[in-house]
Amino acid sequence: MTFSNPKILFVMAASAEYGAQLQQLIKPLMIGVGPVEAAVNLTAELANLTHQGKKPDLIVSLGSAGSQHLKQTEVYQAASLSYRDMDASALGFEKGTTPFLDIPAIVEMEHFLSSVPKASLSTGANIVSGEDYEAINAEMVDMESFAIWRVCEKFAMPMIGLRGISDGEKELQQISDWTEYLHIIDEKLGLVLQEMKREFGGWQDCLA
Repeated sequence: MTFSNPKILFVMAASAEYGAQLQQLIKPLMIGVGPVEAAVNLTAELANLTHQGKKPDLIVSLGSAGSQHLKQTEVYQAASLSYRDMDASALGFEKGTTPFLDIPAIVEMEHFLSSVPKASLSTGANIVSGEDYEAINAEMVDMESFAIWRVCEKFAMPMIGLRGISDGEKELQQISDWTEYLHIIDEKLGLVLQEMKREFGGWQDCLA
């Protein structure tokens, strides 16, 4: 699918990620931290917009992620998504798959920007730090993207996921270990969105 001046709903988890650069470009829906808050709040907003006849053409999820291997402060787009919290393997289901739901453990994304490198992304409700990364089969981690994708899938809507790497090189011990580079990620996400605007020939911000 190619996009031409689409109506976009931008979604973010936390105001700490919404810095000066992004504030000049978009008005995102703040969906909260973690998969439950993300799913509940995005579902409510999409239901409201659909009822008003303002259903977006595209969801763009953006914010921060952790990684031990990707370059800190650089921006990547999600090539695939997985849900690390789901484990019904004791009943014979593959780890990461939700029982009785026809969705694979790793979901391949379908929509991409031409200028942003891709990386696999694992979503869960826990903060990942230090040795926790050893159990995760993905290049970066966050707490919302799979939930966002699941809502988009339910509403038959395309999604693009953008994440700047905020942490992972050292063990997280306090909140400033996460927020230290968010201002740099804000600037780089802003540059990506400006390039996306050129690629799409403009966009309409659903909440602006």
